[in-house]
Amino acid sequence: MSNRLSVAQGEFELNRLPKRPRELLRAWDAADEYLLNTLAEELNPPDAAQILIVNDGFGALAVALNAFRPDAMSDSYLSQQATRLNLAANGLPEQSVSLLHSLEPLEGVFDRVLIKVPKTLALLEDQLIRLRPHLTPSTRIIVAGMIKTLPPSVWKLLERLVGPTTTSLARKKARLIFASLDTGLIVPPSPYPASYRLENTDYLISNHANVFSRDSLDIGTRFFLQHLPSRQDACDIIDLGCGNGLVGLIAAERNPEATLHFVDESFMAVASARDNFYRVFGQQRAATFCVGDGLMNFESESADLILCNPPFHQQNTVGDQIAVSLFKQSHRVLRQGGELWVIGNRHLDYHSYLARLFGAHSVVATNSKFVIVKTVLMR
Repeated sequence: MSNRLSVAQGEFELNRLPKRPRELLRAWDAADEYLLNTLAEELNPPDAAQILIVNDGFGALAVALNAFRPDAMSDSYLSQQATRLNLAANGLPEQSVSLLHSLEPLEGVFDRVLIKVPKTLALLEDQLIRLRPHLTPSTRIIVAGMIKTLPPSVWKLLERLVGPTTTSLARKKARLIFASLDTGLIVPPSPYPASYRLENTDYLISNHANVFSRDSLDIGTRFFLQHLPSRQDACDIIDLGCGNGLVGLIAAERNPEATLHFVDESFMAVASARDNFYRVFGQQRAATFCVGDGLMNFESESADLILCNPPFHQQNTVGDQIAVSLFKQSHRVLRQGGELWVIGNRHLDYHSYLARLFGAHSVVATNSKFVIVKTVLMR
C-alpha cells in the first residue's frame, strides 16, 4: 500500500506507529483528505492564521499544514511520535509543529480549529470544554471523521458546548461538521476526572476523560485483579498499558517490597494512575510513571514481572499490532526467570504470539470471556 498522501497542500510520505513490516494500513483516512482539501479550496486560511489540530492520528494534518506552524493537541504519545517521525521523513523541522498533550493548558485564541473525532466521546467533551475560552465568533471549527465514527451524539456535544452546526456532503465515506461559536451558551465545567469507589476497598479511583472504563471497574480488570501474583523476589513490576493503574495498585499491595512502574501511551491514563497510586500510598512506596511507546525507554533485563492487559484497537482500528509490539518489548525488558502475565478476550490469539517469543506458557485462569496467560523468560 502506498504511504504517500496527496492533497492540495502537497504530497507527503506518512507512516504509522508502531511500525510493522508489510504495513497494510495507511497513516491517514479519507476524513483527513476531505478536511485538508476543503481547508485549501474553501476556507483558505491566511498565512498568519493560528491553527489548532486536535486528535491528529499519525500527523497527517500537522505535516500537511506545517507551513502555518500549527499547534497539535493529542492524548496519544504514539500520535506525537509519529508526527515527529513523519515531519523528519518529509525534510520538515520538528519545531514547525507545536505538540501539546491533552492536559496542557492552551494559550491564545485560534482562527481555525480542526478536530478528528476520537473513539472516546468523553475525550471530545473534555476537549471542547477546554477549547471554549480560546474560540471567538470568527473561529472556523471543523470536525472530521469517517461516517461510521460519527454517531448523533457528536452533533449533540458540539451544539451543547460550542454552538450551531452544519454538515457537509459525504465523500469517500467521510464527513465534515462545521460548528460556529455561540457566545451565549452556558457551558458547565468539565465532569472529568470522574471517580468511583473500587469495590471491596476504600480506594477512590480517579479517571480522566480518555481512560478506559472510567465510570466503574470493567469485568476484564476485575478478573485480572483476582489472580495477580505475589512474588517475594520481585524488585521491579511493570503495569504495561496501565490505564488508571488499578492493576499496578493491587500488585503493589501484594508485593510490598517491589517498585512499581506504570506505563501507557495515553497522557490521561498515566496522570490517572499517578493520582490513584499516590492517593493510596502517598510517598511511602517507590513508583515511576512513564508516557511512551510501551517499554522503549526501559533498559534490557530491568523487570521481574510485567502485567499487561493489551489494547486490541488503535484509535478506531481493531488489530493486534499494539499487543504484539508490547510482547516483543517485554521479552527484551524481563530479567532471567521474569514473568509476563497477559489477560485478553478468549478469541484473541495471544497464545501463538507468546509461544513464538517465549516458548512455553501456561494458563493461569479462564472464564467464559477472558483468559490469563503466564510466560516465564528463560534465555
